[in-house]
Amino acid sequence: MAKVVVAQHARTDLAELIQTRSLPDDAVSRVRASLEPLASFPRIGKRLTGRWRDFRVILGPWPWMLIVYVYDEPTNMVAIAAIHDAREASSATSED
Repeated sequence: MAKVVVAQHARTDLAELIQTRSLPDDAVSRVRASLEPLASFPRIGKRLTGRWRDFRVILGPWPWMLIVYVYDEPTNMVAIAAIHDAREASSATSED
């Protein structure tokens, strides 16, 4: 099982999305549930390209929510780096 850690930047991203998208009170627990499979399947996410090429992405509990992470195999650790709204031009899946 890989260890899953959430970087402070990703926590800030989520807090901003909760506020600006008026997400429900259980948003944090929903995101946490979306992260659980990464412990068993750290390579489940699609590999990104461009400036995000070292990262992978999975969908969060809403289809527009992107959870961007990196898997470090030697330490068997998944680090959640960012949480984006895919509809925004600045998201990890937008064109560089």
